[in-house]
Amino acid sequence: MSDDVPLPPTPDAKLRTPSNLRLRMIASVGMIAVASIALILGDIAFWLLAVVIALFMMAEWSDLHHVDAKTKRLAQMALSVPLATMAPAWLVIEPHDFFTLGLIGGAAFFVVITTKVPQLALGVVYCGVPVLALVVLRRHDDNGLLYAFWTMALVWACDIGAFFAGRSIGGPKLAPRLSPNKTWAGLIGGTIAALVLGLALHGAAGLPLPLALCSPVLAIMSQLGDLYESWLKRRAGVKDSGNILPGHGGVLDRLDGLVPVAPVAAVLVLALPSLWA
Repeated sequence: MSDDVPLPPTPDAKLRTPSNLRLRMIASVGMIAVASIALILGDIAFWLLAVVIALFMMAEWSDLHHVDAKTKRLAQMALSVPLATMAPAWLVIEPHDFFTLGLIGGAAFFVVITTKVPQLALGVVYCGVPVLALVVLRRHDDNGLLYAFWTMALVWACDIGAFFAGRSIGGPKLAPRLSPNKTWAGLIGGTIAALVLGLALHGAAGLPLPLALCSPVLAIMSQLGDLYESWLKRRAGVKDSGNILPGHGGVLDRLDGLVPVAPVAAVLVLALPSLWA
């Protein structure tokens, strides 16, 4: 489909009412609470939540690329194989992170040769790699809970900061062809909010300072991930990736910023320990 496909129609007035805003806020608090509780309960609960979310993401990705139900189920089943190897019971025996990463690639290859839809293979990677990154972060030494929470919370902080800065300040649009409501003020506000969150976790919970200082960069990546998903929806001619979340749309709509952030955060935690040694 050409990039010249027009933007989907803007939502009607009732979607911008205070009641809808309250619904969005309540749903946001609920989602944050569920994710936080799963983190606290431990590896198994967090893995189970991550698997469910990844399969919903894969379903919505498939819908954005207009494939039939049979093809969508095949892609979900292919993704379920590497997701299964992320289970804590498997990882207790011996870490298999690179093996699982290879399985994600293998699942993507299987999908493309069986469906002849390359975009679905990309979807397997898009949905699988961030989940692997979060699972790895959660079980990383004694600070795994902190690292995983920081990764998710900086995206939440970025979204909140961008929303309120964009509404209160406004100004030039960030990428009007992709997302007409996003502004440069929102980008800056979200970046500052992520930095404040990182520094707060450094002072209150002992998050290594280099990670805290990386929060603004990851916040920018989060907003780029948001724009990428906006582009996907624009190509598909839809406003939301789904309708499962009240006032928010689909799972992809809420996690698009986390997709690029989680793998980079995992690399920072695992591969660059000299930053905070």
